[in-house]
Amino acid sequence: MFDRILRVFKLDRRVFAEIENDESATTQAVLVVTLVAITAVIGAVILLPFQLFLPFLRPDARGAGAILVSIVLTILTTYLNWSIWAAATYLVGTQLFKGRASFTGMLRVLGFAYAPRMLGIIPCIGAIIGAIWSLIAGYFAIREGHGLDDLATLVTIVVGWILTLVIQAFISAIPGFGLFASIF
Repeated sequence: MFDRILRVFKLDRRVFAEIENDESATTQAVLVVTLVAITAVIGAVILLPFQLFLPFLRPDARGAGAILVSIVLTILTTYLNWSIWAAATYLVGTQLFKGRASFTGMLRVLGFAYAPRMLGIIPCIGAIIGAIWSLIAGYFAIREGHGLDDLATLVTIVVGWILTLVIQAFISAIPGFGLFASIF
């Protein structure tokens, strides 16, 4: 698993074809997303002491309860975002371009494409760099997973990303999910 993660960081395209065809890699993909969620939480916790000096970083809610809720929601939204992204790119790739990936295959390859988001352990800038790197890895994952050409892959990732944002906006509009959506 760690060899695959390193290959994802190196943007080795072949690793995604390997992952897509390895059904046992589904559990590994879940573990990668779990590591991403944990590193995001650690990055947020590292940032806590600086909130005294940087008022714009202070959360609206205070106390240990708010921190615990934030941790749980960070973990849940990491899984939710991964699932939505996989579903959106699966649907776009298969319906518009007759891609060959299965939904679980998309979950696997995009779960590993999430690996660069582990840079979220570095407060502020790590999350941004990790998200961009993950998007690039996602391009290769979708290309290899669906077996699409470059243009079809680009359209799939853009339309999938837009669908993901629309779904997240819809979820955030549901009463009671305002805090949930603030993490997106």
